[in-house]
Amino acid sequence: MPGHSLTPVSCASRAVLSADDHITAVGAQRLLFARDFGLVWLSQLVSQVGDGVSKLALLWFVYSITGSPIKTTVIGLLQTIPPIVLGPVIGVLVDRCPKKFLLVFSDIVRALLIGLIPCLISVESFTVEVLYLLVLLHAMATAIFGPALIAAVPAIVAKRQFTAANALLQSTTSLGIVMGPALSGIGIALSSSQEVLCINAATYLLSATCLLPVRMPRPSVVSAERPPAAALQQDLMEAVRFVLRRQPALLWLIATAALYTFGTSALTTLFPVFGRKLLNLGPVEVGYLWSALGGGLLAMSILLVWWTEWSLPRRIALIAGTSAVSGTAICALVWVRDPPAAGVLMAVVGCGMGALTPIAWGVVQELSPREIVGRVLGLYQTAAMTSAITGIGAFGWITEELGEPTSVNGIGLALLVTALFASRFRRLLAQLLENEHGLYAG
Repeated sequence: MPGHSLTPVSCASRAVLSADDHITAVGAQRLLFARDFGLVWLSQLVSQVGDGVSKLALLWFVYSITGSPIKTTVIGLLQTIPPIVLGPVIGVLVDRCPKKFLLVFSDIVRALLIGLIPCLISVESFTVEVLYLLVLLHAMATAIFGPALIAAVPAIVAKRQFTAANALLQSTTSLGIVMGPALSGIGIALSSSQEVLCINAATYLLSATCLLPVRMPRPSVVSAERPPAAALQQDLMEAVRFVLRRQPALLWLIATAALYTFGTSALTTLFPVFGRKLLNLGPVEVGYLWSALGGGLLAMSILLVWWTEWSLPRRIALIAGTSAVSGTAICALVWVRDPPAAGVLMAVVGCGMGALTPIAWGVVQELSPREIVGRVLGLYQTAAMTSAITGIGAFGWITEELGEPTSVNGIGLALLVTALFASRFRRLLAQLLENEHGLYAG
């Protein structure tokens, strides 16, 4: 990768740097009041808060019926497998099917699957294996929903607003992280984890209802002359050739995202362990730190709305800078023993972590033709999730064998390496664009 030279960017990337492509922050903020995007954002807000509520409730429920930490962690593994195994195939599906149908269908399926769990509890045939199957099917539906949502953005938002739109969509995830666990804890205390899962099922149905009026163009009709297997292979190879030959900037982006998820996924998975062992905190205090992380993510999502008009090299530079800040703050957690100070560091980490995903999604949307964006997102998702599960396994082993401080420092180092890689990416891209178009001004 470091020795790979970038070829001239496509017409899509030239358009990104056009002076006519700039907008004001006020225009970006109006996205929320635009009919179609506003409905999409509202649907995501409802379902993301519901997800935040059910995540704790589901883990609590599994542990309560099995009493096994190992069986509880299987839930996380099952939620990770579909994006890795099915990512490229899902990309083809997203490109070939109406995205509105995929979004509504995924929400309805997830509502039914989550709603079945509390309904089946009293049935004698209900076992943990049945629960695992429901969770796996739910994860498959979620794996379809994510790329379909991001691929739908170019259909309802102007190109110059992609980063702002992605940031606003990420803000719903941040609000889910901030509000979900607290609401879930209250719900479990007042009723039960089963009833909390029923609430999550209702949020999916409400999300689908919000999406129904959204106007999205249908994809162009695809010829059915090719055998399905041959068509799938050809569609996948078309995306691979596009990334490798016509738009290698996307290859650098995917590699940067893989480095990023290698560290951040391990941090979010192992943080309860770090909080308990390094800071000697209980579950309530760890929850506060988790909310601080979500607050940082939300803050960066809001800031990105103002920075949506930045040129492509400047946005890559922002990824480099925020990754460096996050990596430094993570390493500093090893030396902090005061919970408020740890909360500040976690907010800084969250703010740094919040920059990559909206920007990366925007770059994919900008540099990929609309008819292929789903497949490129599928490749992106597969690489990121594969790296994520590798990082979780690697740092889990490091934590077990070498201790929590070594693991935390290793995660911080992974983010610092991401910053260096993104910085190199930015310099090569800026040099290319400056030489060919004379448009880059730092």
